[in-house]
Amino acid sequence: MDRTGGEVTYEPVSVKAVLSEMKDTAELLIDLSFSAVLNGSDDIAREVLDLEARMDVLQMRARMSLLMAARNPEDAEQLAPVLGVVGAAEKISDAAGDIAKVVLEDIGLPDAMRAALPEAVETLVRAEVAPDSQLAGRTLGAANVETETGVRVIAIHRGDDWITNPDRDTALEAGDTVLLRGPDDGIAEVYRWATGADYEPPEPPEPGIEDLERAVDSIVLMKNISELAVDLAYGSVLFDSAAVAEEVVELEAEVDALQSRFEAWTLRAAARVEDPVSLRGLVHLANATEVVSDAAVEISEGVLRGLGTHPVVEQAVEESDEVIVRLTVAPGSEFDGVTLGAREVKTETGMRVIAVRRPGDDRGERGGDWVIQPGPDTELRAGDVFIAKGTRSGAERLAELTGDEYSAESGR
Repeated sequence: MDRTGGEVTYEPVSVKAVLSEMKDTAELLIDLSFSAVLNGSDDIAREVLDLEARMDVLQMRARMSLLMAARNPEDAEQLAPVLGVVGAAEKISDAAGDIAKVVLEDIGLPDAMRAALPEAVETLVRAEVAPDSQLAGRTLGAANVETETGVRVIAIHRGDDWITNPDRDTALEAGDTVLLRGPDDGIAEVYRWATGADYEPPEPPEPGIEDLERAVDSIVLMKNISELAVDLAYGSVLFDSAAVAEEVVELEAEVDALQSRFEAWTLRAAARVEDPVSLRGLVHLANATEVVSDAAVEISEGVLRGLGTHPVVEQAVEESDEVIVRLTVAPGSEFDGVTLGAREVKTETGMRVIAVRRPGDDRGERGGDWVIQPGPDTELRAGDVFIAKGTRSGAERLAELTGDEYSAESGR
């Protein structure tokens, strides 16, 4: 329901467009909610709740349209996985809202949380375009924002409307609230262009109790794996790939295991802090993060159960113009024995490697450890399976370099 109190009535809408907007909004909400925690920002947290209310309206409209489309049992069977995708996006939205409330309601987070998050969260800043800003009245392409600074405008809040996927033809207006993501130096420059003021990043506090640090490390890893699971879930739907969907299930199981470890470390830490109640926010954060990984499995549910991907979902995911590929490094290929930084994968192909999985052991175990969000020092070796996100042309180029074959139909 619309939590802002407005009435939602049925009106003919494109299910594909609504699903696409829900996907973009859900992914944005994950970023925003953790950035609100990192920055201790009430403003960003309120943006999360505003988007959450928007998601409520979107999911209601999607459900109405899907119910109108079901005319017989065959339609119901085909549309059931679509309802799963809608419900999963809403769960991600609700989880992000719960994280935002940790900030807004001052539930409390230990300093160790904000000390650990900078390594897990890309810098994301909220800025309001001033009337005399050099960006006001210009398109993102004309301003060369991303080209000159490496900073991407990931969303624009304009009045009651959101532009969740702005491109180079999107013009900025005075009064727009822009959400910026990128390197610290670039963020500072674009923030100054937009507001006319200097950007002052928050200073992370020093970490403290060891058990608490371990609990926080568990949450950070849960966040990274949950985000990866959502990426892979949409990839499994786009390519109707059971293999990728099975990876989502494995990641969700890993998040569950991490949550158990988190609970153990938190209980130990509670005996060593002056006010154990101050750890409540940490518990809320872990629970919300676990919900995101559960939602990822729901997105993949239709593929896992052999129901296939409904064309409207495939088209909606495809509109993001990004693909997720799963490739294996062939012996002697150009990626065998090189680091991601040395090879400059993103520069050369436009693809972002989001995870690397080492081969199993000599007993034939299926797969080894995940390296989540690998960095420039991560080395690829023959037999490694890695997952990357980007454009189709980039995926084809990446497959050539690894010695594997890329097929859009197979999701590889």
